[in-house]
Amino acid sequence: MTKNLEKRRKERLDRGIKVRSDSLYALMSWRELSYLVLPRLVLIVGMLMLPLVMPSMYWQRVISNVCIYALLALSFDFLAHFVGLVSLGGAFFIGTGGYIAAILNTSLGLPPLLTIPLATVFGAFFCTLLLLPCLPLRGVYFAIVTLMYPLLLTRVIEALDILGGTDGVLGVESFLNRWMEQYVIIMMVLLFLFGVRRLVIKDIGLVFRAVKDNDQAVRASGISITYYKTIAVFIASAMGCLGGAYLVHLYMWAGLSMFALDFSILPIAATVIGGSGTLVGPVLGAFILVPISELLRAFGTLRIVFYALILLAFIIFRSEGILVYSQRKYHQFEKWVKV
Repeated sequence: MTKNLEKRRKERLDRGIKVRSDSLYALMSWRELSYLVLPRLVLIVGMLMLPLVMPSMYWQRVISNVCIYALLALSFDFLAHFVGLVSLGGAFFIGTGGYIAAILNTSLGLPPLLTIPLATVFGAFFCTLLLLPCLPLRGVYFAIVTLMYPLLLTRVIEALDILGGTDGVLGVESFLNRWMEQYVIIMMVLLFLFGVRRLVIKDIGLVFRAVKDNDQAVRASGISITYYKTIAVFIASAMGCLGGAYLVHLYMWAGLSMFALDFSILPIAATVIGGSGTLVGPVLGAFILVPISELLRAFGTLRIVFYALILLAFIIFRSEGILVYSQRKYHQFEKWVKV
């Protein structure tokens, strides 16, 4: 036994797989392939299984809300980490997409499968157009502007009594069945997640990072910073507008509560807990925070205290984020190899 052990040594599982880059791999066996595919497979299968394992309609609705916040958190992380634009406009995106979808459904009679993609595109155009003059701003200045838009639109709708005023837009059509209701939003989260992950490793992703790190050097290279920031804002706002368009069909109503600041603040907390810059981390953070807030409803107003303590614990003891910590531990697994 000792003689056999002398001919072997421990080696990390990822050694020999990575080739000069985290996105390039040299796979020599099915075991190495499974090492790479397993985390992604767990994420995809886990999300697709959620509607089947939820014990009640109430928790199925919670999962739908989680997916909406996951889209907002993904949108926030994409803009903040890869473009350098800190956006607090989650409520702005949700409200814009929601009202457009509600109008398309109640006024034109379009079904949800048409209103959701149309509201996503038109809402993204509208949000991008309003944010276009603000693109030269950075840091807290851009964040403040994006936070002001939902407050401004709320007061305009309320004062002018348009779009249903304080009553909102009633009579919005629901989904045909609960399976469509669940899987539409889950598939959209997966599509945007892997789509944005693919985007940021392309050439355009390199330009986004350059704009964040040194926009003056990018401008000196003859590249239009405004053009690439516009593309990034359009992608981020499309994710939020999609969530808003889905939300109005989920609750069959569009109102001023869609501009609530919860849609701007909670995605930031989800990003901090899950891990900034990972894209998957904010989605994971949303799947942790939103169910916790629902479980704490039984405590009444005290749930805010428990919720704050949970957030504080995550930030103090796992400031890097759950996903970054989990990735490091996963890559530290070792195996016995022959010397």
